[in-house]
Amino acid sequence: MKRLHVHIGVEDLAGSVEFYTILFGEKPTLEKSDYAKWLLDDPRVNFVVSTHGGNRIGIDHLGIQVDSSDELTEITARLEAADKGMFRQNQATCCYVVSDKAWVADPQGTPWETFYSYADKTVYGDDTIVSADVPRLVEASAENQSDSSTCCRP
Repeated sequence: MKRLHVHIGVEDLAGSVEFYTILFGEKPTLEKSDYAKWLLDDPRVNFVVSTHGGNRIGIDHLGIQVDSSDELTEITARLEAADKGMFRQNQATCCYVVSDKAWVADPQGTPWETFYSYADKTVYGDDTIVSADVPRLVEASAENQSDSSTCCRP
């Protein structure tokens, strides 16, 4: 089963956690000093706020979380068929988990990730590619497919 993913970059994590806890009617599923995540079933969403948005306050990226590598393969095949360019990551340590991912940008340049998370980590991730230009990154990665990881940031 798939779950929508929304990652919002914030300056005031404590204030954001308080606001979204009230909005969702429940405390975060995971809360760290720089990150909070709600895994909600109604609506079915993986909602994250973090201070890792760099200069990007507000929506950092959107995504679809899947429950299996087979579901990830299915979505990845559809993205490949759309021929919009895609950047793959395997064993990416990000947001306190290890995931396999595929990144793509929509026609407006909004970053989208599809991912399957399969292990917990004690770190947020320190392997960020310093670039918010998803279309250019996707284009470059098509020439040089790499398994290098980034942390919630294409």
